[in-house]
Amino acid sequence: MVNDFKDSNYWAVILGGSTGLGLATARKLAKHGMNLCLVHRTRKTDLPDVSRAFSELEAKGILLKHYNLDATNPEKRTSVIDALTDALGEAGKVRALVHSIAKGNLKPIVSTELRPLQHDDFVLTIDAMAISLYDWTKALFAADLFSSDARVISFTSEGSQKAWANYAAVSAAKAALEAISRSIALELAPFGIRANCIMAGVTDTASLRLIPGADALLNHSLQRNPFSRLTTPDDVANVAYLLCKDEAAWINGTVIPVNGGEHLQ
Repeated sequence: MVNDFKDSNYWAVILGGSTGLGLATARKLAKHGMNLCLVHRTRKTDLPDVSRAFSELEAKGILLKHYNLDATNPEKRTSVIDALTDALGEAGKVRALVHSIAKGNLKPIVSTELRPLQHDDFVLTIDAMAISLYDWTKALFAADLFSSDARVISFTSEGSQKAWANYAAVSAAKAALEAISRSIALELAPFGIRANCIMAGVTDTASLRLIPGADALLNHSLQRNPFSRLTTPDDVANVAYLLCKDEAAWINGTVIPVNGGEHLQ
């Protein structure tokens, strides 16, 4: 097996690294020798499963730091970066920042049965799922932790361009995420930082199951997909890994569909 990052002293900082796309990406990068700093928000009841997953990552021979806290909290972010600075020492550098935060409100605009979407719902969702990408990128940059050829990767969805019921706040956040990623790609390129979004196809994750009408969305995606299957977290993680490789250095400022052609029809 090719071990691209072994002995490189490269680290990936993954926001939302305990489940779903974030954990799948952590597994893929660890398999290829990338050290990991995982920031996650895990409930006490789920900690045993997460602990087992993290033990499996360490068994691959990489260095692992993990922090169960709110990644959108400025003080917590500072504490993680301070700890990471000590862990990296003089030789270590952050090769990849992977943004996989799923913290938003899924509410209807108008409803007589449910509490409809409010202004504050937009603020919370856009801050957590979009602006936090900027906050973490800027903080890692200010701490001089990025490598000379770093990658900023975030996960978006077709919902950034299409209207789905109950998805208005997340849709706005995903559109903002893509815009922020493009600006990072433009303005930080002189410092060796590339930024790209992966537009994952409909993936059966815990986050997707929170969307009202998720089953209908899954079935519709199966019908649209040329391969007649859903996107998996591993499909997405494979592309995140490819973006971290040296050969992907000239990919910058893009939104890459990873859905087997689901977007074609």
